[in-house]
Amino acid sequence: MHVSKTVSLMSVSLAALACALALTTGGAGADDAALGIWTKKAPMRHVRNELQAAAVNGKIYTVGGGRTEMKDGQPVDNATHGDTDEYDPATDTWRIRASMPEGGSHNSIAVLDGKIYIVGGFAGRQHTLPTPSVHVYDPGTDSWKKLASLSSPRAAIALTALDGKLHAFGGRLMGEEVSLPTHEIYDPKTDKWTLGTPMPSARDHMGVGIADGKVHVFGGRTGGSDSNVALHEVWDPKTDKWSKAAPMPIARSSSAFATYKGLLVFLGGECRPDRTSFDENEAYDPKTNTWRKLAPLPSARHGFAADVIGNTLYVLGGSTLCGSGGKVNDNLAFTLP
Repeated sequence: MHVSKTVSLMSVSLAALACALALTTGGAGADDAALGIWTKKAPMRHVRNELQAAAVNGKIYTVGGGRTEMKDGQPVDNATHGDTDEYDPATDTWRIRASMPEGGSHNSIAVLDGKIYIVGGFAGRQHTLPTPSVHVYDPGTDSWKKLASLSSPRAAIALTALDGKLHAFGGRLMGEEVSLPTHEIYDPKTDKWTLGTPMPSARDHMGVGIADGKVHVFGGRTGGSDSNVALHEVWDPKTDKWSKAAPMPIARSSSAFATYKGLLVFLGGECRPDRTSFDENEAYDPKTNTWRKLAPLPSARHGFAADVIGNTLYVLGGSTLCGSGGKVNDNLAFTLP
């Protein structure tokens, strides 16, 4: 009888421990469908969507985006701006930095040699007036400089840095009209853009990441937010050829993405049939060519930004509803054990 009670008590204790672990990881099951922990950090000073963020020297910089502003006594939704703010995770505080010379939304961002590059975007309100403009921000001097423009104006480009150059994939010309397969390469030494081998599939609003020296472009869309794709295409710079990898479990676009602990993470997105955003948090493992689910976002969103400092992935801003509705100023931190 004593042994039976002992076993029973051990079972209860183990069950309680399992329950506690499930709560800590957001309810993870055997398939680790909700692995990870979310916490709230100091919010941004404005609600913003379609912004960009980049991490440099242990700090995160948010650039551009859209917000609701009052003009002539009337609210203007998704008014674009060039605000640049700096977040210091060590102190959980924000400070204002020099604004980008040209405000915009749906810009693309990448870091190269400690400087932040902003490429393309929409200069007008939601999905209007695409621009070919390119600017670089130096956090050390808090200053912006204009660089050589893209070959054509476009927004929602997948931008990444590789081997000392920038690679700009795809993008949108105007509104929901034309997606492009374009691949352009920028050399900061010459301040020139050249054409590279285009993507097999024209699209925009996608995610991008580097793994094993190859560029992965995943998700995105070809028209409105109801034309999402799960495509996952890989460009190998050594062979200058494209191939396909495991498609995303759920077709999404206008999501935040980051490379985190060797995984290519794709968070949130636009748009469910009920016109709300996605809260999915999925990660691609290049070692196994498989996707897995992580702890979902605390609240659904799209048109937001993400980047990594140390062992923490930060996500900022976005819209909880399709289009520009439900903008937030959230600053959320995600960690994996």
